[in-house]
Amino acid sequence: MLIDELKEIMKENGVVGAGGAGFPSYAKMTDKAEIVILNCVECEPLLKPHRQLLYYRADEIVGMLEEVREAMGAKEAVIGIKDAHVHTIAVCEEIVKDYPHLRICPVRSTYPMGDEVILIYEATGRVIKPGGIPIDENVVVYNTETMYNVYKAVHEHKPVTEKLLSVVGEVEHPISFFAPLGATVRDVVKMAGRITTKEPAYIMGGPMMGKLGSEDTLITKTTNAIVVLPKDHIMVRRMVKNIAIEKRRASSSCCQCRTCTDLCPRHALGHPIEPHSIMRAVANNDTSDLSVFINSAYCSSCGLCENYSCPQGLSPRSVIAEFKGGLRAAGIRAAKIETPCIVDRDRELKKVPVKRLKSKLGLYSYDVPAPVSIERIVPDIVHIPLSQHIGAPAKAVVKVGERVTRGQKLASAAEGLSVSIHSSVDGVVESVNEREVVIKTTDRERNEL
Repeated sequence: MLIDELKEIMKENGVVGAGGAGFPSYAKMTDKAEIVILNCVECEPLLKPHRQLLYYRADEIVGMLEEVREAMGAKEAVIGIKDAHVHTIAVCEEIVKDYPHLRICPVRSTYPMGDEVILIYEATGRVIKPGGIPIDENVVVYNTETMYNVYKAVHEHKPVTEKLLSVVGEVEHPISFFAPLGATVRDVVKMAGRITTKEPAYIMGGPMMGKLGSEDTLITKTTNAIVVLPKDHIMVRRMVKNIAIEKRRASSSCCQCRTCTDLCPRHALGHPIEPHSIMRAVANNDTSDLSVFINSAYCSSCGLCENYSCPQGLSPRSVIAEFKGGLRAAGIRAAKIETPCIVDRDRELKKVPVKRLKSKLGLYSYDVPAPVSIERIVPDIVHIPLSQHIGAPAKAVVKVGERVTRGQKLASAAEGLSVSIHSSVDGVVESVNEREVVIKTTDRERNEL
């Protein structure tokens, strides 16, 4: 398949990054790529759906990976996966025998191995320069579910209408399944049975990099998990901290031990991010060296510094996030650094095992199987956002009162970086605006289940 043809299929079928911020997948397609990486590492503790998907749909996903590699003219494709996922690796090993340009790269179960900058170094030895992107080093990275969505768009002519996610934590039956876009947390959590804590909090995404949601939070193309925890759990309390108080704590408690910097995964690759320097500047109200604050833009926000590294329980990531937000508001963007990065020779010794991380965060008891279910839920109503991706929101093409079917286009890709949006249910359009399309599900579809 020609690269332009594949790009158009991705755009029209609404394929975006399913494991990150939702970057439109067609925009990554380029003839400059030498290596295509399939990211099946799954950074966050407790999350399992992508390795499960690769296990059950390996033929389709690996075959599509080869098609994408061929379309871009890349020399090879690499499947990145944690070495502990032996069953998925075994399935893939049999399949890649038929593809001489594909190989598997097992990586250690450390955090945050799924960070694409980290994975690229592990799989290729190439370092993405600070402020740069993977294609700068002739690499393109796609998430496992993204590649599966490409397969469905190309071979089954199906657009993206649902999201693979896990519901884990304080639930009766942890589970992984495909949820319709536009459903609410309330709709989805029911699939996991009874909630087993009196006052639940809902973390959207993983416990390290996710954000607190509510029962009314919508499922979008970038929702990877719903982690249900007690409201007084340490990971929930850390997400509702007062940044002003955290700054004062830094002033009174930071001992400049450098542990946050020494264990920083991006710093170990030679990036100029030094959390301890930022904490020192905050503690002393020192603005004499502005580069300390500008370098905060190179932080990946993995959260290791404040959730694991700091012996005082301080919050370097949160302090850095405030500075990053200030830089964006001021229109300041850290420039790409062209000088070669010097990788820490002790980098291997500084990797944080996921098992140890789960124990420290009080998550180990929640690390139980979350089997994949093929059961499908159909909510009474869905609110489908027209911006579930980086770039311009899609433009609605349906009207109030119109009957729509699952997979029907609701909104066309806008000018510039954008993708189309499709209905996740059969139903009737209740409202349309520039932000969302609301659809009331028809009784016919609900009764068919």
